[in-house]
Amino acid sequence: MSDFSNALALSASGMKAQSMRLRHVSENIANADTPGFHRKMASFEETISRGDHTGEVVLGPVQLDQRELTRIYDPGNPMADESGYYNGSNVDLVVEIADAREAQRSYEANLRMFDQARQMSSSLLDLLRR
Repeated sequence: MSDFSNALALSASGMKAQSMRLRHVSENIANADTPGFHRKMASFEETISRGDHTGEVVLGPVQLDQRELTRIYDPGNPMADESGYYNGSNVDLVVEIADAREAQRSYEANLRMFDQARQMSSSLLDLLRR
């Protein structure tokens, strides 16, 4: 039975990590027009329990994209410098949409794995009851 609970824990950790990744992507999209906003990037780390690799993943520390911010020319903007430019964000909506799609598909794959393990354990319990 422990293999089934391991499979459930693995897929649950993947779903949690991908949902947090999707949260960061949505924050990036929401702040695409915020001046001075740096894109948040998520990385994954494998958890280690008692010195052993568990296979479970967690979202690692969030890092800010250090690429240069977009320079926007708008001399009427109160944030503009003497040359009429101000710093926009470094969020690329095409990249964010691709990341969102990848996170969604990974979440769905983990969900299918979770459902499959749950169905298998339920079927095994039904067989044992007979």
